[in-house]
This record gives sequence, structure tokens and C-alpha cells, in this order.
Amino acid sequence: MSSKTTQARTALAEMAKDGAFARVDSVHRSTTVEPVAGRYHLYVSVACPWACGALQAISIKGLNDVISHSITHPTWQRTRPDNPDDSHCGWVFRKASDEPLSNSNSHGSFSGDELYGSGDQIEGCSSIRDLYELSEDTGGKYTTPVLWDKKLKKIVNNESTEILRIINKDFNELANNKSLGLVDLYPEELGEEGNRLNDIIYPNINNGVYRCGFASSQAAYELAFKDLFDALDQMEELLSKQRYLCGSKFTWIDLRLFNTLIRFDEVYAVYFKCNKKLIREYPNLFNYTKDCYQVKGMSGAISMYHIKTHYYTSHVGLNQHSVVPLGNKIDYCSAHDRARFE
Repeated sequence: MSSKTTQARTALAEMAKDGAFARVDSVHRSTTVEPVAGRYHLYVSVACPWACGALQAISIKGLNDVISHSITHPTWQRTRPDNPDDSHCGWVFRKASDEPLSNSNSHGSFSGDELYGSGDQIEGCSSIRDLYELSEDTGGKYTTPVLWDKKLKKIVNNESTEILRIINKDFNELANNKSLGLVDLYPEELGEEGNRLNDIIYPNINNGVYRCGFASSQAAYELAFKDLFDALDQMEELLSKQRYLCGSKFTWIDLRLFNTLIRFDEVYAVYFKCNKKLIREYPNLFNYTKDCYQVKGMSGAISMYHIKTHYYTSHVGLNQHSVVPLGNKIDYCSAHDRARFE
């Protein structure tokens, strides 16, 4: 494994001089794969919205038997607990039968569940950091999703949108149902519109909630807050006219927006101080969230236990004692009004 432990960091360290959160791009960016069943493995946290989307794409495309996956424990842990000079905390693997984990300050007790019951059965790693170092990473930020090549024992890609494109186009012939293989999350005729919307949604909503939550100055927070709710108002208006973001067809940009919206009321409104309005106060966005949740392949990757446990227990600088708010139990399987656009 690499010895470059001094580079280990998390997104919380990515700050501009003005106190704004400035996410650094992923570094593993190969998009070349050999479409062979069983060669690739996806490592994810289902608390992470970016990773969740990749796992959902596998289900939507009928590739669960083609690309296997492992799920981490939701609570970050010290990744080098025996090294007092290395304080990095990140995603770790545990089995459902293991003892509950506390946060890195030894507060709380957070038990396992069936989602991550097998640990890492591919490489036997104890953390996502171990995988990166096995792949001779030099970036030092150990994120999910990770598309892993089991044959070469290395990371193919850790940029979520690029992994989505790989899953969408390269394994269609291997889908367990040919009709699912034909599902296209990136339809060519909607490519320009999807990219235009992503230029609004990614910086202001997907990343916008993090810009609010991780801001270390009032000015940076207020700018992010305004950008976030201006963009949400834009999406509310757009979705008053059509079922999905690009029209009548569910696409990758819906998947991306959904994974922020589903976390918003329970986490971002509270934890990241995004408290102007809840998603359930936006009639179109709320019904749209339920509609997307009910798309086949979407709900299996959503665990509110993982989502809330991760956010409220992993960033000890934001929530030292890891007290998890109870919140509301929203039934996303309940009726929605989006079929009115059919």
C-alpha cells in the first residue's frame, strides 16, 4: 500500500480563502471498460447522493448480476486508528454481525444492518482508503462511488457522472432483461437540455447544500443559500409544466436531482442550515420526488437510516455528540400527481 498517509483528507478541508466550500474534482477518470460480467465492482455508501445514483443506475439498467457492489458503514471512522499522527476519518467496511460503532469522538452507538452485511468480499479491505492506496492513489481524498476493476485490482473511475455514463452505455448487452438494457438515461436528443439543467442543478442544488453546510464564513453561506433556493424555485416552476426535468422521460438529470431532494428535509434543512423551505412545501418538487422514488430501481438504494446516521455522526466538528434528529417519516410510496402530464 502507499505510504502517503499525510495527504489523507476529506471534503471538509476543501475551503477557499473566503470561507466558501470549494469541492476538488475526482482524479480517477478512465472511461474505458471491457463489458464482461463479473469483472467490475462498485463500492458505495448509500448515504452518499453521488454513490446512490450509480447504484440506482445499475438496478434501472438490469445489471445487478453483471456489476457487483459493496456498501460501507454510514459512520466515518479513523482509517488509521493505530497511527496517532493520522487523524483521517472516512468510509469503513463492517459486517452486520459486528459490534456497533461510535463516532470518532467515541460518542453514540450505531449498529449495522442488512445493507452492508458482507463487508468487502472482493479485496478484503477495511476501508475505502485501503482501496485507494491499493490502487496507488496520490489524490488523498477517499470518496465513493468507486468503480473497481477486479482483474487489474485498480480504480477505473471515481467520478459519479462518468460512472453513470459507463453503466448507461457499455453493458447493455449483458442486462438481465433486454428491455432494461435499452433504457437510456442519456438520450441523445435530450443531451443539450440535460447539460443545461446540470449547469444549474449541480453547483446550486447538488453541491449547493454542501456549500451551505460546509461554509466557514457568513458571506459564503448566504451566497450559497440564495443560489440554492433560487435554483429550487426554478425547478419548482419547470416541474409545474412537465413530468420530468427534460420533459416526459426520466433521465440522468432526474436521478441526480432526486438524490438531493430525498435527503433535503431530513438532513440538509437541519444539518446544513438550508432552512428557508422544506421540499414538502414545494408542491411540484415534493410530488416529483415521490414519482422518482417509485421509478423501478430507485428505491432499493435509499436508506434513511444510512443517510441520517452518516451525516449526523460523521462530521464531529458539526455535531460532536452525534445526536440524530428523529424527523418525519415521509411515505414516498404514497400517491403523487405527476401522471397528470401523461
